[in-house]
Amino acid sequence: MNERIISRQVNVTPLILLQTSLSFLEHLEKQAKIDADDLTLLENLCKTVAPHLMRKIEKYKREKKEAEQKRKELLSASDINQIRQALPAVFLFLGDQVTLVSREMLRPSAYSLTSGTSTKEETVYRMDRKHRGYCVVINNQNFTSLSKRQGTDKDAECLKHVFQWLGFNVDMWVDVTKKCLDEVLQRYKSHPDHADGDCFVFCILTHGQFGAVYSSDEALIPIREIMSHFTAQQCPGLANKPKLFFIQACQGEEIQSSVSIEADAVNPELVQPPLRDSVPVEADFLLGLATVPGYVSFRHKTEGSWYIQSLYNYLKQLVPRHEDLLSILTAVNNDVSRRGGTKKQIPQPFFTLRKKVIFPVPLREPPESFH
Repeated sequence: MNERIISRQVNVTPLILLQTSLSFLEHLEKQAKIDADDLTLLENLCKTVAPHLMRKIEKYKREKKEAEQKRKELLSASDINQIRQALPAVFLFLGDQVTLVSREMLRPSAYSLTSGTSTKEETVYRMDRKHRGYCVVINNQNFTSLSKRQGTDKDAECLKHVFQWLGFNVDMWVDVTKKCLDEVLQRYKSHPDHADGDCFVFCILTHGQFGAVYSSDEALIPIREIMSHFTAQQCPGLANKPKLFFIQACQGEEIQSSVSIEADAVNPELVQPPLRDSVPVEADFLLGLATVPGYVSFRHKTEGSWYIQSLYNYLKQLVPRHEDLLSILTAVNNDVSRRGGTKKQIPQPFFTLRKKVIFPVPLREPPESFH
């Protein structure tokens, strides 16, 4: 008789009735007859066929209600809001799981909160802050006694156009003396806008020697001294952000073995330390040199330098393909090494980057090549 009552109320077959009570309850859940908050059908069945089980159902409902009440007493909505404001991170509730994430990750422009994105954030520098950052271009053409660097204005204009296209605020400085360079370094070292920027770029177009560059009044300035102004200790606003230095200047007097070309070289008199010593012993730096240590770099008198022109062209080509900066510089190396016939030049990057530098693809079309 009891079997007929159950079959009539829950539409089960005799086969199911022969299974365990657990199978029976699972069948009720699948039919949406019962759930954790609604045991009405089970109560009605127990009243009819097994009244002694009612005590267990009542005990379950009572304990569940008490647990919910305790949870509400522990943390009210206002308590949770206060905790969220006090902590540097927030709790993100995804179903039954709780994930701790930083507030910055919840900005609309940040990556989606998925496992794949978390991996991307760990391997790629952020490029979603208020502004991209500053690009400083030092363009030395005229010197006290050194030769005039014809064609350098073409390089400066190319750098200006391509980095503006990438979202940077570009500042140009022409024929910079040692004193002026010191002032420029102090200005950008303490610039308040770094805190809201993604990146920092510093370009130098000048004559050079091994591990050093010339000011327009021919003071020889170590590259390391320039870069050291932007370490995390000296410039906290750029901590954990990529700091990129591109230098078009010779690093020696040898030619790696025709067009109208010149070399940005001054004969060095002393043996210099390894060029890797030019890069501060700190993370997040990249030094892109126009040539390997000990060799000259070439500049066309009207069309600009091989290195800067190649960098300009490959940034335009490969940023829209989501290529990272080191891959772009590899393409630049390959391009420059193929130029010049019997005169060869191979650029070289030194870096302490911890992640990939991938510039967001600009909405505008890349700048046109100009002459």
